Amino acid sequence: MACTRFLESEYPQEKPELAGFHIIPVPLERTVSYGAGARLGPQAILDASFQLEDWDGTSRPGELGFHTQSPVDCEGPVEAVLGRIAERVRQALAWGACPVVLGGEHTVTYGPVMALCGQDRDFGIVHVDAHCDLRAEYEGDPFSHACVLRRIEDDFGLPLAQFATRDYCREERDYRKSRGILHWDAAALARGGLPAMPLPASFPRRLYVTFDVDGFDSSLMPATGTPSPGGLFWHDALRLLEACAADREIIGFDVVELAPLPGLHHADFTAAKLVHALMGLAQRSLRL
Repeated sequence: MACTRFLESEYPQEKPELAGFHIIPVPLERTVSYGAGARLGPQAILDASFQLEDWDGTSRPGELGFHTQSPVDCEGPVEAVLGRIAERVRQALAWGACPVVLGGEHTVTYGPVMALCGQDRDFGIVHVDAHCDLRAEYEGDPFSHACVLRRIEDDFGLPLAQFATRDYCREERDYRKSRGILHWDAAALARGGLPAMPLPASFPRRLYVTFDVDGFDSSLMPATGTPSPGGLFWHDALRLLEACAADREIIGFDVVELAPLPGLHHADFTAAKLVHALMGLAQRSLRL
């Protein structure tokens, strides 16, 4: 079933000025380096959301109201696309909503971060991914999906914490070390388990979460351009996100890099359920 609104099986479209969540589909796909299909990810998440329950296990995020925007126009230069994303996020913030960006390739994350920085907000980034995305450029493109966190760090200098990373180059390792970027690689998580306090007390109280679905183990999430073994499983990911959000506020998030596979439903549903779970965490964090 083709859906145009998130969880429309349970909730009618709310007016934009009244919705607690603005869902912003961004079907950007321009620099994929292995499997293609990220442009189809936002619609697959919307379609799969029709099968979700309204109860996320703890709360009902839909009680705050969902407004699903039309997809962002992804034609033209990438800088123009990122500007359009930022403007959509600014609109959501102006209405007091939590922006929920559905990618698309990981490059889209630059747009909401740019918008949030324009609001003079003190916040940090929680990044779940198989990759560091800290290259200065990839295949000659500084705005490749493999460079998005490097662009954000170089341009905005935000506190960054990376989780489940396991596939990265020496350049990224050295950059991460030189900048003192907090990281819990997948191997460290496998050896020592999930940290009770994954973020230090000095990390900002406001969080923007960017979750590349290849942060999941490839057996759980094969529908992505770069599926990788050794990643997070469902409850590990939820415990990690809950621990990061404890005593903090989620001010926005994105879920990116879903590349749907024909006839494979579980990956699309997993991504939609992740979006709903992050909404629940954001909803509950607003009550602190």
